[in-house]
Amino acid sequence: MFHVNPDPGAQIHHTDPFAVPAGQRSPVRRFRGRFAAPVTLWTAPGPAGLTVSSTLVADGTPGRLLGLIDAESDLWAAIEEAGRFAVVPLGPGHRQLADRFAGLFPSPGGLFAIDAWTETPYGPVPADAGGWAGCRLDAAREYGWSLLVEATIEQVELVDGTEPLLHHRGRYHELR
Repeated sequence: MFHVNPDPGAQIHHTDPFAVPAGQRSPVRRFRGRFAAPVTLWTAPGPAGLTVSSTLVADGTPGRLLGLIDAESDLWAAIEEAGRFAVVPLGPGHRQLADRFAGLFPSPGGLFAIDAWTETPYGPVPADAGGWAGCRLDAAREYGWSLLVEATIEQVELVDGTEPLLHHRGRYHELR
């Protein structure tokens, strides 16, 4: 007999069985883990997507966005080709989606095969997103083991009353 967990966001293990033991992890990585970070989904025409927790928005005219992504990701190849991308702040109901686009959850049929999507000129966004920003790529350079992406925000769509999904010390959290 199989038991279906009523919480689809629940994990099988309380910890990652493949994780490097805490004492052997980089102190910089452990320090970074002490910062609560918003969980975002970046998408680009193609489509391609990646869960990103290193995202910073700078207000101004124009608004700017910075983020750290994997230079070898399908997302980077799509952003580089299109010159534009969408950034979606994810909410508590998006845990499985975040894990899927982070490569931690199966995606039979492809990353975009499940869920409802809204097509935008910047890339697909989840139909139930609490908002998104359309960004134009300005520059990218190696930064640590990542790629620092700099972009100009060209379009913003917002939905009121949405709560963020946060990542802290390897786990998802919600505001209470």
